[in-house]
Amino acid sequence: MGEYNEKETCGTICLKYLLFTFNCCFWLTGLSVMAVGIWTLALKSDYISLLASNTYLATAYILLVAGAAVMVTGILGCCATFKERRNLLRLYFILLLLIFLLEVIAGILAYIYYQQLSSELKENLKDTMVQKYHQPGHEGVTVAVDKLQQKFHCCGSNNSRDWQDSVWIRSGEADSRKFPDSCCKTVVEGCGQRDHASNIYKVEGGCITKLEKFIQEHLSIIGAMGLGIAGVQIFGMIFTCCLYKSLKLEHY
Repeated sequence: MGEYNEKETCGTICLKYLLFTFNCCFWLTGLSVMAVGIWTLALKSDYISLLASNTYLATAYILLVAGAAVMVTGILGCCATFKERRNLLRLYFILLLLIFLLEVIAGILAYIYYQQLSSELKENLKDTMVQKYHQPGHEGVTVAVDKLQQKFHCCGSNNSRDWQDSVWIRSGEADSRKFPDSCCKTVVEGCGQRDHASNIYKVEGGCITKLEKFIQEHLSIIGAMGLGIAGVQIFGMIFTCCLYKSLKLEHY
Protein backbone atom coordinates (compact mmCIF):
# COMPACT_ATOMS: atom_id res chain seq x y z
CA MET A 1 0.00 0.00 0.00
CA GLY A 2 2.86 2.32 0.91
CA GLU A 3 4.54 1.51 -2.42
CA TYR A 4 1.36 2.39 -4.29
CA ASN A 5 1.08 5.78 -2.58
CA GLU A 6 4.72 6.57 -3.30
CA LYS A 7 4.22 5.83 -7.00
CA GLU A 8 1.04 7.89 -7.00
CA THR A 9 2.90 10.83 -5.43
CA CYS A 10 5.69 10.56 -7.96
CA GLY A 11 3.16 10.54 -10.80
CA THR A 12 1.39 13.57 -9.34
CA ILE A 13 4.66 15.50 -9.10
CA CYS A 14 5.48 14.70 -12.73
CA LEU A 15 2.03 15.82 -13.83
CA LYS A 16 2.37 19.06 -11.84
CA TYR A 17 5.62 19.95 -13.56
CA LEU A 18 4.30 18.92 -16.97
CA LEU A 19 1.27 21.16 -16.47
CA PHE A 20 3.42 24.01 -15.16
CA THR A 21 5.69 23.77 -18.22
CA PHE A 22 2.62 23.68 -20.44
CA ASN A 23 1.23 26.81 -18.76
CA CYS A 24 4.47 28.74 -19.30
CA CYS A 25 4.39 27.84 -23.00
CA PHE A 26 0.64 28.46 -23.07
CA TRP A 27 1.11 31.98 -21.67
CA LEU A 28 3.68 32.74 -24.39
CA THR A 29 1.38 31.43 -27.12
CA GLY A 30 -1.38 33.65 -25.71
CA LEU A 31 0.95 36.61 -26.08
CA SER A 32 1.62 35.54 -29.69
CA VAL A 33 -2.09 35.15 -30.48
CA MET A 34 -2.83 38.56 -28.97
CA ALA A 35 0.02 40.09 -30.97
CA VAL A 36 -1.38 38.67 -34.23
CA GLY A 37 -4.82 40.09 -33.37
CA ILE A 38 -3.36 43.54 -32.64
CA TRP A 39 -1.18 43.34 -35.78
CA THR A 40 -4.25 42.58 -37.87
CA LEU A 41 -6.30 45.42 -36.40
CA ALA A 42 -3.52 48.01 -36.35
CA LEU A 43 -1.48 47.32 -39.49
CA LYS A 44 -3.49 45.05 -41.76
CA SER A 45 -6.93 46.66 -41.51
CA ASP A 46 -6.43 49.40 -44.12
CA TYR A 47 -8.70 47.64 -46.59
CA ILE A 48 -11.49 46.45 -44.27
CA SER A 49 -13.79 49.24 -45.53
CA LEU A 50 -13.53 47.70 -49.02
CA LEU A 51 -14.90 44.34 -47.85
CA ALA A 52 -18.62 43.62 -47.90
CA SER A 53 -18.64 41.40 -44.80
CA ASN A 54 -17.14 41.80 -41.33
CA THR A 55 -15.75 38.25 -41.13
CA TYR A 56 -12.12 39.33 -41.54
CA LEU A 57 -12.48 41.85 -38.71
CA ALA A 58 -14.36 39.34 -36.54
CA THR A 59 -11.55 36.77 -36.76
CA ALA A 60 -9.04 39.39 -35.62
CA TYR A 61 -11.19 40.37 -32.62
CA ILE A 62 -11.71 36.71 -31.68
CA LEU A 63 -7.93 36.17 -31.72
CA LEU A 64 -7.42 39.27 -29.59
CA VAL A 65 -9.94 38.11 -26.98
CA ALA A 66 -8.62 34.54 -27.06
CA GLY A 67 -5.03 35.74 -26.62
CA ALA A 68 -5.94 37.85 -23.57
CA ALA A 69 -7.94 34.95 -22.09
CA VAL A 70 -5.03 32.55 -22.65
CA MET A 71 -2.65 34.81 -20.72
CA VAL A 72 -5.04 35.07 -17.74
CA THR A 73 -5.82 31.34 -17.87
CA GLY A 74 -2.12 30.46 -17.96
CA ILE A 75 -1.59 32.28 -14.64
CA LEU A 76 -4.65 30.56 -13.15
CA GLY A 77 -3.30 27.21 -14.35
CA CYS A 78 -0.01 27.74 -12.50
CA CYS A 79 -1.87 28.59 -9.29
CA ALA A 80 -4.19 25.59 -9.64
CA THR A 81 -1.26 23.27 -10.29
CA PHE A 82 0.87 24.16 -7.29
CA LYS A 83 -1.98 24.71 -4.83
CA GLU A 84 -3.40 21.30 -5.88
CA ARG A 85 -6.93 22.62 -5.64
CA ARG A 86 -9.40 20.50 -7.56
CA ASN A 87 -11.94 23.37 -7.79
CA LEU A 88 -9.31 25.61 -9.42
CA LEU A 89 -8.41 22.80 -11.81
CA ARG A 90 -12.06 22.45 -12.77
CA LEU A 91 -12.27 26.19 -13.50
CA TYR A 92 -8.99 26.01 -15.43
CA PHE A 93 -10.27 23.12 -17.55
CA ILE A 94 -13.53 24.98 -18.34
CA LEU A 95 -11.59 28.10 -19.39
CA LEU A 96 -9.28 25.98 -21.55
CA LEU A 97 -12.30 24.44 -23.24
CA LEU A 98 -13.90 27.85 -23.89
CA ILE A 99 -10.66 29.25 -25.33
CA PHE A 100 -10.26 26.09 -27.41
CA LEU A 101 -13.73 26.69 -28.91
CA LEU A 102 -12.94 30.38 -29.56
CA GLU A 103 -9.76 29.54 -31.44
CA VAL A 104 -11.42 26.78 -33.43
CA ILE A 105 -14.17 29.26 -34.41
CA ALA A 106 -11.54 31.82 -35.49
CA GLY A 107 -9.74 29.18 -37.55
CA ILE A 108 -12.94 27.95 -39.20
CA LEU A 109 -14.13 31.51 -39.93
CA ALA A 110 -10.77 32.31 -41.53
CA TYR A 111 -10.94 29.14 -43.66
CA ILE A 112 -14.56 29.78 -44.76
CA TYR A 113 -13.87 33.42 -45.60
CA TYR A 114 -10.74 32.37 -47.49
CA GLN A 115 -12.99 30.31 -49.77
CA GLN A 116 -15.62 33.05 -50.17
CA LEU A 117 -13.28 36.02 -50.60
CA SER A 118 -12.85 35.75 -54.36
CA SER A 119 -16.57 35.78 -55.13
CA GLU A 120 -17.22 38.57 -52.60
CA LEU A 121 -14.60 40.84 -54.17
CA LYS A 122 -15.86 40.12 -57.68
CA GLU A 123 -19.40 41.02 -56.65
CA ASN A 124 -18.68 44.09 -54.53
CA LEU A 125 -15.25 45.66 -54.97
CA LYS A 126 -15.93 47.55 -58.20
CA ASP A 127 -19.26 48.93 -56.95
CA THR A 128 -17.67 49.99 -53.66
CA MET A 129 -14.86 51.82 -55.47
CA VAL A 130 -16.93 53.61 -58.11
CA GLN A 131 -19.95 54.39 -55.92
CA LYS A 132 -18.26 55.45 -52.67
CA TYR A 133 -14.90 56.94 -53.66
CA HIS A 134 -14.74 60.63 -52.65
CA GLN A 135 -18.36 60.57 -51.50
CA PRO A 136 -19.56 62.16 -48.24
CA GLY A 137 -19.60 59.72 -45.34
CA HIS A 138 -17.24 57.30 -47.09
CA GLU A 139 -13.88 58.82 -46.23
CA GLY A 140 -12.58 55.42 -45.08
CA VAL A 141 -13.23 53.97 -48.54
CA THR A 142 -11.42 56.88 -50.21
CA VAL A 143 -8.34 56.43 -48.03
CA ALA A 144 -8.41 52.63 -48.52
CA VAL A 145 -8.70 52.90 -52.32
CA ASP A 146 -5.82 55.37 -52.53
CA LYS A 147 -3.60 53.15 -50.35
CA LEU A 148 -4.60 50.06 -52.32
CA GLN A 149 -3.77 51.56 -55.73
CA GLN A 150 -0.46 53.02 -54.60
CA LYS A 151 0.71 50.00 -52.59
CA PHE A 152 -0.10 47.42 -55.26
CA HIS A 153 0.55 49.59 -58.34
CA CYS A 154 -2.91 49.03 -59.79
CA CYS A 155 -5.85 51.09 -61.00
CA GLY A 156 -9.52 50.21 -60.62
CA SER A 157 -10.98 46.91 -59.54
CA ASN A 158 -10.61 44.94 -62.77
CA ASN A 159 -8.75 47.58 -64.81
CA SER A 160 -8.41 51.34 -65.15
CA ARG A 161 -11.58 51.55 -67.29
CA ASP A 162 -13.66 50.86 -64.17
CA TRP A 163 -13.24 54.50 -63.20
CA GLN A 164 -15.38 55.57 -66.19
CA ASP A 165 -18.37 54.49 -64.07
CA SER A 166 -17.26 56.44 -60.99
CA VAL A 167 -19.80 58.82 -59.44
CA TRP A 168 -16.95 61.13 -58.48
CA ILE A 169 -15.24 61.09 -61.92
CA ARG A 170 -18.55 61.95 -63.60
CA SER A 171 -19.17 64.83 -61.23
CA GLY A 172 -17.67 68.28 -61.50
CA GLU A 173 -15.67 67.69 -58.33
CA ALA A 174 -13.13 65.56 -60.18
CA ASP A 175 -11.70 68.59 -62.06
CA SER A 176 -11.59 66.76 -65.43
CA ARG A 177 -9.73 63.78 -63.93
CA LYS A 178 -10.23 60.46 -65.69
CA PHE A 179 -8.80 58.53 -62.74
CA PRO A 180 -8.01 59.25 -59.09
CA ASP A 181 -4.52 60.66 -58.62
CA SER A 182 -3.61 57.46 -56.73
CA CYS A 183 -3.68 55.63 -60.09
CA CYS A 184 -0.63 57.64 -61.15
CA LYS A 185 2.86 56.15 -61.07
CA THR A 186 4.08 59.46 -59.66
CA VAL A 187 1.38 61.11 -57.62
CA VAL A 188 1.01 64.88 -58.07
CA GLU A 189 -2.10 67.03 -57.84
CA GLY A 190 -4.25 66.54 -60.96
CA CYS A 191 -2.11 63.78 -62.48
CA GLY A 192 -5.27 61.70 -63.00
CA GLN A 193 -6.27 63.96 -65.88
CA ARG A 194 -3.71 62.36 -68.19
CA ASP A 195 -4.68 59.01 -69.69
CA HIS A 196 -1.44 57.32 -70.74
CA ALA A 197 0.30 54.08 -69.76
CA SER A 198 3.44 56.03 -68.85
CA ASN A 199 1.41 57.98 -66.30
CA ILE A 200 -1.32 55.58 -65.12
CA TYR A 201 -1.15 51.96 -63.91
CA LYS A 202 -2.99 50.67 -66.99
CA VAL A 203 -1.00 47.66 -68.20
CA GLU A 204 -0.42 46.49 -64.60
CA GLY A 205 -4.11 45.56 -64.32
CA GLY A 206 -6.72 46.00 -61.62
CA CYS A 207 -6.46 45.69 -57.87
CA ILE A 208 -8.88 42.83 -57.25
CA THR A 209 -6.43 39.92 -57.61
CA LYS A 210 -3.74 41.71 -55.61
CA LEU A 211 -6.11 42.55 -52.75
CA GLU A 212 -7.43 39.00 -52.77
CA LYS A 213 -3.94 37.55 -52.49
CA PHE A 214 -3.00 39.98 -49.71
CA ILE A 215 -6.04 39.14 -47.56
CA GLN A 216 -5.83 35.41 -48.24
CA GLU A 217 -2.22 35.33 -47.06
CA HIS A 218 -3.22 36.96 -43.80
CA LEU A 219 -6.28 34.73 -43.39
CA SER A 220 -3.92 31.75 -43.69
CA ILE A 221 -1.88 33.12 -40.77
CA ILE A 222 -5.01 33.70 -38.66
CA GLY A 223 -6.41 30.24 -39.45
CA ALA A 224 -3.13 28.45 -38.78
CA MET A 225 -2.62 30.35 -35.52
CA GLY A 226 -6.15 29.62 -34.26
CA LEU A 227 -6.20 25.92 -35.14
CA GLY A 228 -2.54 25.37 -34.14
CA ILE A 229 -2.96 26.79 -30.64
CA ALA A 230 -6.26 24.93 -30.27
CA GLY A 231 -4.40 21.70 -31.04
CA VAL A 232 -1.81 22.45 -28.35
CA GLN A 233 -4.58 23.08 -25.81
CA ILE A 234 -5.79 19.52 -26.16
CA PHE A 235 -2.62 18.39 -24.38
CA GLY A 236 -3.24 20.93 -21.62
CA MET A 237 -6.76 19.58 -21.07
CA ILE A 238 -5.43 16.01 -20.97
CA PHE A 239 -2.75 16.94 -18.39
CA THR A 240 -5.39 18.76 -16.31
CA CYS A 241 -7.71 15.76 -16.30
CA CYS A 242 -4.86 13.44 -15.28
CA LEU A 243 -3.75 15.72 -12.43
CA TYR A 244 -7.35 16.19 -11.29
CA LYS A 245 -7.83 12.44 -11.00
CA SER A 246 -4.52 11.92 -9.21
CA LEU A 247 -5.25 14.45 -6.44
CA LYS A 248 -7.11 13.42 -3.33
CA LEU A 249 -10.48 15.01 -2.67
CA GLU A 250 -10.21 18.26 -0.74
CA HIS A 251 -11.13 18.26 2.92
CA TYR A 252 -13.10 21.18 4.14
